This record gives sequence, structure tokens and C-alpha cells, in this order.
Amino acid sequence: MVPEAPRAPSRLHRLAERSPEITGAEIVAELVPPPQFEHASFESYRPDVNFPSQLEAVDRLTAFAEAWRPQRPGGFFSRTRKAPAQLPGIYLDGGFGVGKTHLLAALWHSAPGPKYFGTFIEYTALVGALGYAAAVRQLSGAKLICIDEFELDDPGDTMLMTRLLGELVASGTRVAATSNTPPNSLGEGRFAAIDFLREIRAMSANFDILRIDGLDYRRRDIEGHSVAVDGPELDRLVAALVARGANVTEDDFGSLIRHLSTVHPSKYIKLIAGIEVIALTDSYLLTDQTDALRLVAFIDRVYDAEIPIVASGLPLAEVFDEEMLAGGYRKKYQRSQSRLVALTTGELPPHD
Repeated sequence: MVPEAPRAPSRLHRLAERSPEITGAEIVAELVPPPQFEHASFESYRPDVNFPSQLEAVDRLTAFAEAWRPQRPGGFFSRTRKAPAQLPGIYLDGGFGVGKTHLLAALWHSAPGPKYFGTFIEYTALVGALGYAAAVRQLSGAKLICIDEFELDDPGDTMLMTRLLGELVASGTRVAATSNTPPNSLGEGRFAAIDFLREIRAMSANFDILRIDGLDYRRRDIEGHSVAVDGPELDRLVAALVARGANVTEDDFGSLIRHLSTVHPSKYIKLIAGIEVIALTDSYLLTDQTDALRLVAFIDRVYDAEIPIVASGLPLAEVFDEEMLAGGYRKKYQRSQSRLVALTTGELPPHD
């Protein structure tokens, strides 16, 4: 794991003043489930009884994990049937907040090592930091590679990842992935290059596709809207938190958006290291898709780190414009909206 940042003296910080660096070794150390899934198991997953596919997913993943368990040898006259051959990969396709990441983490915990768990961005960042050949060497020999949020931003990354997975699968590594999009539809509405489509189809042939339906658990007990406060209330909350010893950042929304353009997404995890509450002032509607996608990647890391956000201005779940929500990246934005609802409606951490 990346070493926890030393607790800074109680004062206000600015994300826009942080310029972190991260090494390949640090990226590898972070290839584990997020803290909230540190103890995830199939037993602790709570399927919604209104959606049978959730319980079916538990059964299918449990069967997938059986391959790592020692098999009892059968006698000469044993009637024990040989387990049916499995594809080397399993792909969890479903909506937001149905528990795909929990199930993926549960599978990771059930697998023997070496094993890795990361987002699509983290694996491409690892290749960028180490180089392709060194990344293959690092991941080779893994019993399981878990890829959360397999959503593609450009054909180049797709070609890179399918090539990487192809080499690892050929050497005996098993792969599990989650996405809000079936593998044959990745990039739909964005890319149509023949090479891209061929690579995606080749990759999907290695996966048993498992559809999980259901309601977003992050919205089951709330109205489904992110919360914004007015300026004076935000100032009062920030001052109270700092006075109680919390490590808080306060940034103008526009300043944060501009700063994210100067920091590679693989470094966002260190950008927020040691921070307990993020305050953003004067959030507004985004109209530039590049800015919006950077914010999505940032919110993913904030959500994984379980850092609550307090914001003034436009409610953060409403900062993506209608064109974005109707375009090829709409599922990324919808996932981010779901996470922003959770981050802005949660309780702020208590402090002595």
C-alpha cells in the first residue's frame, strides 16, 4: 500500500497546491480492493430478493472460485464427474450500485496469491510507469487479475489492455472484470475502427458474461439527490472541522478542475492522501467533456477512499450537462452521479 501520509498540523489545505508523484512500485502496492471492501465476502453480500440475478451471481462466482480449491482424488471406480471446463475470465455486467465491486473483491479475497485488484486506469498507468514488458513481468504468475470499471476511453488503451490480458491468460492467469457495459458493446457510440472491434471481440471470447440487475444500493434509502450548502454554511462547517483537528481541503471548484488537468489520474490517489473532508466552493455546470472525465476519475478515487465532500453552488451530481448524459460516456457520468450522491449525503467524520 502507498504509505499513509503523516497527519499534518490542523490547518486548511488546498488540493490545487498539491503535485504528487507516484512510482510503478507504489501503483503495484495499491492493486488491492478499496478499504470499504477489505473484508468483502460472498457471505457478506446482501442480494436484493427482487432481483434473482444477484443471488445467481454469488453462485456463479463461488463456482468460479472452486477452481482454486484442491480437488479430492477419485478412485478408479469413482463416479465423481470431472468439473466442466471454465473460461479463464468472468465478466460482471450490470447497473450502478448493484454490488459488482463487492462481488469482485469477494472473489479476489477467495483467490490464492499472487493476485491483483485495480481499475482499468490503474493498470494502464502501471504500463505507463513500468513499460509494457516490465508490467507483463510484474503481473505474470498471478492467479487472478481483477479489473474494476472496465470502461474504455480510447482505442489505444483498449489495444494495450487486450494485448496485456491475452498474454496473461495464455500463461494461466484468470481474469475477472466489472463494467456497466457488456464487453461486445464497450466503446459503443465512440469508436468504430475495425481493429478496435476485432480486439474487443477477441477479448470477450475469454469471458463468461454474467448480468446483474438491481437498484443502486447507494440510493435505496435516500432521495437520490446530492446535497449542496450555501457559502456561509460551508465556511462554518470547514472552520468547525479544522478547529476539531480534521485534515480538510477547501478549493474553488474551477481551480480544482484546472488542477486536475495537470495531474495524471494515476496520481489522484496521492493527491487526496491524508485528507478527511473535501470542501468545494461554487461548483457549476461542466460543458467540456475532458474536464468532466477528469472529474469522474477523481471522484472514483475519492469514493474509494471514503472521503466525504461538502460543496456549495450547483449540487455536484448535477454538474454534467445534458449532452454528456446522452452521449457515449453517459454510463461513466451516471456512475459518478451515483457516487456523488453518496459522498455528499454521508455524515462528516467526528473528531476529538
